[in-house]
Amino acid sequence: MSAREIQDEKAIAREMFVQQAAHANAGVSASPLQAATICSTKSRRDYALESTADEFCEAADTSLLPVIRVDAANLMRVLRQLEVIAKRQAPRIAFKAKGSILLLNLADILAVQAEGNYVSLQHRPNSYLVHESLSSVAEKLKPYGFIRIHRSVVVNISAVEEIQPLPTGEYRLRVKGGKEYLVTRTYKHNLRDLAQLWVGSERLCG
Repeated sequence: MSAREIQDEKAIAREMFVQQAAHANAGVSASPLQAATICSTKSRRDYALESTADEFCEAADTSLLPVIRVDAANLMRVLRQLEVIAKRQAPRIAFKAKGSILLLNLADILAVQAEGNYVSLQHRPNSYLVHESLSSVAEKLKPYGFIRIHRSVVVNISAVEEIQPLPTGEYRLRVKGGKEYLVTRTYKHNLRDLAQLWVGSERLCG
């Protein structure tokens, strides 16, 4: 084959490749597999054409990256907004203390303890006295993850770090910060609510 015939064949092959590339590029967003179809048109006799085809495949693949980056950015923005909303909607408790109305996040209250006609909200680093009965407070806090463990104590289940069985059939419970409370046999069945899943503890709190 003469040099002129080789050049003509190359020109025809390039023209066919450009036409197929234009057709595939129009639908590449709908089906990325079309880029692979174009790759199959590479000529084994023409390394220059093979290089051109490789360059097209890279261009077709990278054209999808900006879409992925935009989607990831939008996802991160939505997640940040959800975090802000979650913080705003975190349950809080309002009560009178020293002539003012204080608001505390329930998650920051470790326990509630009866003290005569008052209850003490165990909140680090401070405790607050509220004029209300423990039974009333326990009923109000129950939907928010608080359980009664003693006739005079209600604890936040998310604050509990350790349970220790005692020979008497009672339990000693430790919350964040190291403070311990006694769980009487009357209320020990409530300890089941401390975790959604118990492993190897079928007889615990039974």
